[in-house]
Amino acid sequence: MKIIVIGASGTLGQAVAENLSARHDVVRVGKSRGDHRVDLTRPESVQALFDATGRVDAIVATTGSLFFGPLAQMRAEDFEIGLQDKLLGQVRLALVGQHFLNDGGSITLTSGIVGSEPIRMGANAGSVNAALEGFVRSAAPELERGLRINVVSPTVVQESWPAYGDFFPGFEPVPAARVALAFQRSVEGPRSGHVYRVW
Repeated sequence: MKIIVIGASGTLGQAVAENLSARHDVVRVGKSRGDHRVDLTRPESVQALFDATGRVDAIVATTGSLFFGPLAQMRAEDFEIGLQDKLLGQVRLALVGQHFLNDGGSITLTSGIVGSEPIRMGANAGSVNAALEGFVRSAAPELERGLRINVVSPTVVQESWPAYGDFFPGFEPVPAARVALAFQRSVEGPRSGHVYRVW
């Protein structure tokens, strides 16, 4: 299969690309590096990505910025960070990308554990992750031509624990390679509208 992995240079994206490239033709995409570049906050950039890659068999997103901070000091502009980048960025990718998928193709997005397990200073992250899961469940029945859509909800990966561990007291990190297995199941398996939790 020809698979686009967006965020392929990130910690999780690298693990996913490594897993899938053992069996498939992986096109690595990033905001600043990769086989192609894309800015998911800009509709024209997403369209240009698919115009450049042509038809594919699977689209995987492992990227998206969020805002972490206390609710008492949060402004609407702060909340917009997660809405415009991780939420609408991935939704935009799915809306445009569906038209470039071969029959039977798939889309896999990324949410996160705080959509179900709230943390302090995580109102933006929790809201965005929950919304992504709602989008996937709602979009799945409407996809045509045998297309599928799923979302992977990981906890914090071990490789990122030094940077983000303080936000997640009592949580258990997992290796990025273990999370990558959920992406493999989504891409290579039969399910649609499913949330793959890796906690």
